[in-house]
Amino acid sequence: VQLQASGGGLVQAGGSLRLSCVVSGRTVSNYGMGWFRQAPGKMREFVAAISWNDGRTYYPDSVKGRFTIFRDNAKNTVHLQMESLKPEDTAVYYCAADPMSRWRTVPSGRENHYEHWGQGTQVTVSS
Repeated sequence: VQLQASGGGLVQAGGSLRLSCVVSGRTVSNYGMGWFRQAPGKMREFVAAISWNDGRTYYPDSVKGRFTIFRDNAKNTVHLQMESLKPEDTAVYYCAADPMSRWRTVPSGRENHYEHWGQGTQVTVSS
């Protein structure tokens, strides 16, 4: 399975962006999907996750209420809608697929649960 992330760019603080992750090789509905990000000099951190089947979502407090993850199974795509962006949201954003999602009770925010990763897309938020 391959993941291709896109949609990053430069935006002013308070602005919005929508990231997309196209899955190829397998049907995206087989996977729980997640977004992570890594800022320069920092560890990669969890941003959002969605379950494989029923649309349950999970967010850390840092983005809750501002970011929304949703899937379009017909297009084999998962999106991350980002609103009210802040300079601290600046990072490379990665999408990832969790093949074990159907055996989990909640969408996972653990990096080691995701086996397949996209190449990343840069998001820069200017103040």
